[in-house]
Amino acid sequence: MHIDFHDNTNSVTEDYIDLIDRLIQYAADAEDITKEAEISITFVDNDEIQVINRNYRQKDTPTDVISFAMQEEGEGETQIIGEELPVVYGDIIISVDMAKGQAEEYEHSIERELGFLALHGFLHLLGYDHMNEADEKKMFGRQEEILNGFGLKREEN
Repeated sequence: MHIDFHDNTNSVTEDYIDLIDRLIQYAADAEDITKEAEISITFVDNDEIQVINRNYRQKDTPTDVISFAMQEEGEGETQIIGEELPVVYGDIIISVDMAKGQAEEYEHSIERELGFLALHGFLHLLGYDHMNEADEKKMFGRQEEILNGFGLKREEN
């Protein structure tokens, strides 16, 4: 899977990007996603994610992660048969400010929080959701399974 990273905050280290890249590759393998797939992950601050949240979700507040899935075919769209084009799953936007705050609040590392948010966004791109209790249980269970399998376990206090 190809991942385009964009750091609008100039604060995300190469180590964090490498970790997230390896985690999403691991999750893509676990979910049996084609190697030709593409996503983008953009790191922003609270101000930028608040504007996005307000414009696209009508919620005028910062949030930790937003995903924009591209795999749903819109009305009148058709797939080109025989074309070997990469599958573009969509975009993940992560607030670094929120990630730092939540890492402190949950008493775990920024690596664990950034990994959690990237994976959460990625699972949304794959069609997972948490709009009802059954879907939430399925999504959050899968999230923990992948994080634990990858080695980003929740730290015990």
